[in-house]
Amino acid sequence: MLKRQNPSTPEHSKDLAADGGALSMSHNDSRSFFNLSQLVLSAGQIKPSPALKHSKITYFEVEIVDVQSKKQICIVDKVPPASTLLDVKHKFHKACPQWYPSRVGLQLERNGPFLKDSVSIQSLAVSSIITLYFTDLGQQVGWTTFFLTEYTGPLLIYLLFYIRLSTIYDQVESRKNFRHPVVHLACFCHCLHYIRHLLETLFVHKFSEGHTPLKNMIKGCAFYWGFTSWIAYYINHPRYTPPSFGHKQVSYAALAFLMCEAGNHFINVALAHQTNSGNRTCFPSPTYNPFTWLFLLVSCPNYTYEAGSWISFTVMTQTLPVGIFAFLMVIQMSLWAQKKHKLYLKRFYPEVRRKAAMIPIIF
Repeated sequence: MLKRQNPSTPEHSKDLAADGGALSMSHNDSRSFFNLSQLVLSAGQIKPSPALKHSKITYFEVEIVDVQSKKQICIVDKVPPASTLLDVKHKFHKACPQWYPSRVGLQLERNGPFLKDSVSIQSLAVSSIITLYFTDLGQQVGWTTFFLTEYTGPLLIYLLFYIRLSTIYDQVESRKNFRHPVVHLACFCHCLHYIRHLLETLFVHKFSEGHTPLKNMIKGCAFYWGFTSWIAYYINHPRYTPPSFGHKQVSYAALAFLMCEAGNHFINVALAHQTNSGNRTCFPSPTYNPFTWLFLLVSCPNYTYEAGSWISFTVMTQTLPVGIFAFLMVIQMSLWAQKKHKLYLKRFYPEVRRKAAMIPIIF
């Protein structure tokens, strides 16, 4: 008889083991491939190398053209998109050393306004080549220098007349005549006014544009210094006569003068605080300080207080030169206030539309 073959013989066991091993290896390969795929997918996109990334940056070329002759002065090339107009002025100065950045005026159009230094080059670009028109603004001075020079002069000039120099007044007549108290009070008020301006220039005001033409400083100094000499000469003259209504007129006018000076200072501080905080989205609102409540009526209360100071000084001293100076100052400040009021209407229309510019109802 033939015996049935046992399937569990060694040969058959080897075959099964061989088949099982092949299946096990195939299963492990599939698992490894699956894990590798998951790793690649989780890594995301392959980032380009820095060299490839930087090679795609677009540079601009700025053509500088003379506004009068329309001739090309130079081309400033390889200007990055993030550059400002001030950066272009510095590069222009390297190419043309005779033109300092402070005296370079650039326009997008021949009859257009001068562009600010903070303007981005990318905002001006229509293509890769930008044409700007050049104007020589002349010798420039900083705003801080401008105001310090303009206000230091009146302070020193008035004191020279107050001490009654022998080259200005007759010494014999000066010694005989008694000085009325209003003369000393006027000197105090006048010095206080310009000392406040000097301190605010140094510690309160922030100037956005750094320079102004030298000729503007000369005109400003001629106006302030000239009127100060005329005013101080009359008030400190040995034959000066006190106001008609005496002590009451002087006292009330001096009190009004001091209140206007205080109001002017607090308004300037409020405006400077708004600029420093960067909150330019709304019109300055009054605070708990009563001197700032004038913001409810006018858009330029600092000019209102400035005009009030000179009107009060006119009443206190009762002199013609001060009256003429106060009249001119009111006209000038009303023009400045109207100009600022128009800008405020564009930016803060709902809040400013019912306010006056400088004086309620009138302006």
